[in-house]
Amino acid sequence: MAAVDPLTAGAVFIATAATDAVYVMFTSAVIARKRVPAATWSAVWYLLSSYAVISYTENAFYVAFAATGSWVGAYVSLTYLHRPPGGPPVGAAPE
Repeated sequence: MAAVDPLTAGAVFIATAATDAVYVMFTSAVIARKRVPAATWSAVWYLLSSYAVISYTENAFYVAFAATGSWVGAYVSLTYLHRPPGGPPVGAAPE
């Protein structure tokens, strides 16, 4: 069994705590249907969770593409789900 590096263990702990906090902010922005904040929180969420990706690929360059894709995905999703106030909820049966 490999020795545990305290610095790595601390970094993982902090990244995990920060990831969970950002996930809460992302979810809140999605529920409020705020596209730019949701997309931004999504990108931050991905950057924090990419610690493992960097560990496996040893190339942080790909993380920028992943974060950008995350931002675009959240923005487009909320754009598609955005409805004018007073309209039927997404997925509601037609009248």
